[in-house]
Amino acid sequence: MDEVLLGSLLGSTLRVATPLLLCALAGLLSERSGVVDIGLEGKMLSAAFAAAAAGAATGSLGWALLAGLGVALVLSWVHGVACVSHSGDQVVSGVALNIIAAGLTAVLGAAWFRQGGQTPALADSVRLTPLWPDAVAALQGVPWLGALLGQGLLGHNALVYVALALVPAVWWVLWRTRFGLRLRAVGENPAMVEAAGVSVTRMRYAALSLNGLLCGLAGCYLVLAQSASFVPNMTAGRGFMALAALIFGKWHPVGALWACLLFGFLDAVAIRLQGVVLPVVGEVPVQWVQALPYILTVVLLAGFIGKAVAPKALGIPYVKERT
Repeated sequence: MDEVLLGSLLGSTLRVATPLLLCALAGLLSERSGVVDIGLEGKMLSAAFAAAAAGAATGSLGWALLAGLGVALVLSWVHGVACVSHSGDQVVSGVALNIIAAGLTAVLGAAWFRQGGQTPALADSVRLTPLWPDAVAALQGVPWLGALLGQGLLGHNALVYVALALVPAVWWVLWRTRFGLRLRAVGENPAMVEAAGVSVTRMRYAALSLNGLLCGLAGCYLVLAQSASFVPNMTAGRGFMALAALIFGKWHPVGALWACLLFGFLDAVAIRLQGVVLPVVGEVPVQWVQALPYILTVVLLAGFIGKAVAPKALGIPYVKERT
């Protein structure tokens, strides 16, 4: 395998893994506080539509980012109102968010832009561009280093590096701060936390707020970095893959990172294998190749969900005892 292919695979892996990692960290924060978040997919999809619509309407990258973050944040609060304030079923609420997001984004897109639910292509001024194009160009002629360092590691936009930097940041917040200790305690024994004078409701809303912001970044990445416009259901199950990654990673940021990189690598390999003729099996069917990341999702959930130990209070509504 030559250096160009290795650099291309490394770069593609990081690009594909970025929205998965942002979503997995979002779900990790929520579920560490005891709130199941099946709605990662819907929040990411809604944020992608909001960012694309705002970017197409205003031509501003800032407004596109604010719209995506704001919509995902509001949906997280809606999930909190249903599950935290009113002790609703967390799985049902998350599924409802996914269904509403899938339908509403397609309907609004068709009504506003008259392109079958798709938004107009965003201008280059609204897109996220690589941070160091000059460095990539300077390294282009250097053997191995140019492909691996330039194309593989330096040819990305800011959100890729933000996602990677958030892994140690989330670890530090959860395991090295008082806020993180309380958040994890809420997911393990909320009654004890309430008895210590800390509001369980407030901590879970804080976790859901961070969750919404990270889902918003993931959705913004899809339309501002990967694609030039919003397409209905463009998340294509990435929210569920992120959920599988955080379970496979045992609700730990580093474990979730490796799982997302594995998914991203499989997706990058799947793209490279399309149309390739192998010596024994012949041409690889495109459908099989595209299904690889999703098959792995099912395998991981089926094989590891029984082995990974979830927070003890995960999915259990907390009702404060009145005296």
